[in-house]
Amino acid sequence: MAEFFQTGAGIAVIIAAQSLLIIGFVMLSLIFLVYGDRKIWAAVQLRRGPNVVGPWGLLQTFADALKFILKEIVVPAGADRPVFFLAPLLSFVLAVLAWAVVPMNAGWVLADVNVAILFVFAVSSLEVYGVIMGGWASNSKYPFLGGLRSAAQMISYEVSLGLIIIGIIISTGSMNLTAIVEAQRGDYGLFNWYWLPHLPMVVLFFISALAETNRPPFDLPEAESELVAGFMVEYSSTPYLLFMAGEYIAIWLMCALLSLLFFGGWLSPIPGLPDGFLWMFAKMVFFFFMFAMVKAIVPRYRYDQLMRIGWKVFLPLSLGWVVIVAFLAKFEVLGGAWARWAVGG
Repeated sequence: MAEFFQTGAGIAVIIAAQSLLIIGFVMLSLIFLVYGDRKIWAAVQLRRGPNVVGPWGLLQTFADALKFILKEIVVPAGADRPVFFLAPLLSFVLAVLAWAVVPMNAGWVLADVNVAILFVFAVSSLEVYGVIMGGWASNSKYPFLGGLRSAAQMISYEVSLGLIIIGIIISTGSMNLTAIVEAQRGDYGLFNWYWLPHLPMVVLFFISALAETNRPPFDLPEAESELVAGFMVEYSSTPYLLFMAGEYIAIWLMCALLSLLFFGGWLSPIPGLPDGFLWMFAKMVFFFFMFAMVKAIVPRYRYDQLMRIGWKVFLPLSLGWVVIVAFLAKFEVLGGAWARWAVGG
C-alpha cells in the first residue's frame, strides 16, 4: 500500500482526498456561518433568530439549502442561458479554489506554493466575472446595473488590499503564507504578530475586505432598497444558492487571510501554549463575528461615498504605507520589526 501512494495514481488519490477534505471543511463551515450571522444579527435586534428547525435552530440552514435546491429554476425569457448558468457556478468554484493555498496549521495545506498570495488574488479577482456575467445574462437593466456596481467596487478595493499585502511581503521577504506566519513567531506571543508593526493597515484591510465581499455597509451591488437584490434579482433556486455560497466562502477566506497576515495564523498568542489548528480556527471565527457585527450596526453607505473612500482615502494611505514600510525595513528600524527576512524568506 505504501508503494502505491508513491505512484502517480496514488498521488492523485491523495490529492483528491485532500481536496475533498478542504471542500468539506469549507462547506460545513458555511452552514454554521450563515446560522451564526443570522443569530448575531437577531441578538443585536433583540429577537431570537433561527430557533425552530433542530435544537436551537442549528438545522435551519440545512432546511433553507434544501428548499433552494428543490425549488424550480426560473430563467427569464430573454436570458442568455449558457452564461446565465455559468455565472453562479464560476463564482462558487473560484471562491472554493482559493482555499487550495491557505494553510490551517504547519503543513496543513494542499499546495504550499511560494506565490500563494499571488494565487489567492488572481483567483479572487476572477470572481468579479461571475457577477458581471450574471448581471449581463439576465437581460434586464436592474441586474446589469448591480453587476457593474459590483465590478467597480471589487476592482477599487482590490487595489488597496493588494497594496496593504505588499507591505507584509516587504516585511517577510516571501509570498508564501506559511513563511509569513513563521515570520511572526517570537518570544512575545501576540506582540510579535504583524498587527502591531502594521497596525494602521489592519483596519484598512478589514474595511476593504467588507467592500471586496459585498458585505454591509458596502452591499450596494445587491442592496434591496436600491436595486432589488442587484445582479441576483433574476436568479432563483440552486443558481441563487451558489451565488450566496460563493459570497460567504469569500468572507470566510478573508477571515483566514486576516488571521494569517496580521494575527499569527495558528501561532499561540501566549508564549508556552502549544500552537495549532484551533488557534487559527478561533481567530477566523472571531473575525467573522466582527463581520457580522458590522452588518448589524453600521448603516449603508451611498455609492459615491463608497467609491470616494476607496480611491481618495484607502488608495493613498495604502500606497504611502508601502513606501514607509520599505524605508523602515531597509534601515531595520526598531531591531528589524519590519524586516524579518531571516525567518520569513
